[in-house]
Amino acid sequence: MTADKAILKQYGTKHVSADEAVACVKSGDWIEFGFFANLPLTLDVALAKRIRDQRLFDIKLRGGVLMQRLQSLESDNAIWYSYHFGGLERALAKEGKAYHIPIKYSEVPVYLRENLTTNVVMIQTTPMDEEGYFNFGVTFSHFKAAIEKADTVIVEINTNLPKVHGGFDHAVHIDDVHYIVEGGNNPIFELPSASPSETDLKIASYVMPEINDGACLQLGIGGLPNALGKLIAKSELKDLSVHSEMLADAFVDLVEAGKITGKYKELDNGKIVFTFAAGSQKLYDFMHDNPMLAAYPVDYVNNVLVTSKINHFISINGALEIDLTGQVCSESMGYKQFTGAGGQLDFVEGAYLSEGGKTFICLPATFKNKSGVLHSRINPMLTPGAVVTTPRNAVQYVVTEYGCINLKGLSTRERAEKLASIAHPDFRDGLKKAAEKMGL
Repeated sequence: MTADKAILKQYGTKHVSADEAVACVKSGDWIEFGFFANLPLTLDVALAKRIRDQRLFDIKLRGGVLMQRLQSLESDNAIWYSYHFGGLERALAKEGKAYHIPIKYSEVPVYLRENLTTNVVMIQTTPMDEEGYFNFGVTFSHFKAAIEKADTVIVEINTNLPKVHGGFDHAVHIDDVHYIVEGGNNPIFELPSASPSETDLKIASYVMPEINDGACLQLGIGGLPNALGKLIAKSELKDLSVHSEMLADAFVDLVEAGKITGKYKELDNGKIVFTFAAGSQKLYDFMHDNPMLAAYPVDYVNNVLVTSKINHFISINGALEIDLTGQVCSESMGYKQFTGAGGQLDFVEGAYLSEGGKTFICLPATFKNKSGVLHSRINPMLTPGAVVTTPRNAVQYVVTEYGCINLKGLSTRERAEKLASIAHPDFRDGLKKAAEKMGL
């Protein structure tokens, strides 16, 4: 089946070179420019050339988790504004080339519709289908909202993107596209699957007994989800479901192990729900035209009113630091932005409101600084300047390699005692003395 003549005529009219497409960009513009593994690199090259040749200034690119340094950011006249920092953003921030946008990730579509200026959207998509739709491929997140508010919409086609089944807002129709650029079909960025450490496996072993048959999983990023995936794959658990901000390799492994069926899921029964994906080529191959998947925008996936309706919802997220009252910092190291808030608070609240649901904040008890000195991640107070990602009154379970505790309903004294008990043994006495001094 092929597209009808009217759609094909539109395609022919809107199909242009990358240089022609970016000619719409002018000084001062805000450009919504991809997210995570979905970056329009052909348009990036053309944009860099336009900034240089036309001497444009004050170009503001907005996105998150850069996985490759952009040529357009080599100019002093372009700045990256990030919803979620990764390693490249941290490096760019040191150069004064990147700034963080503090967000509640579930609200980004609302920000775009009501608060933010978007002059141009540049995103990577699959080729157009016979009905005139361009699928977003691996990142759905907030793209449809950005498109609705943008003055100009440019899609860069990449035949390597998987075409993914969606719930809604997972594609854009040619009627809403101004320019179509057939890109260089770059390989989709792969995120190496982090090998779980012994600490990760120990933490995961404390979480495992809290997961029941039929539970619905939300996992964050890193070695811990992979550790948990390995343990679940070897366990007797069955009929699990998935409703997770990020789709990663760990979920593919669980499907292959027969652990994911979604048969008892109250919403999107039988479907693996997510809003963006990043992983290996194995993940992207799994995603292509897979009816088991349902991609949604982030204001659905991370919405507390949605997740709270899914029974036995299990939310597992990481942290950088926690204080003795239970305040969680998951995004900064002191005043320096390290990553972002993402959907942690939304999933913490949604899981706790879910019937039979549980929420876990997991972190290694210690870290070593550049000099090799051991530091505790559980501290009397958060490091000055640290951002509170999840407030103490929302936290339920906290897990380190030394144990799992439940903070719900505990007094400040009980919290301090419990948190000190799962700190590294070398720091427990110091934490108790600090708690006494602080009146906890």
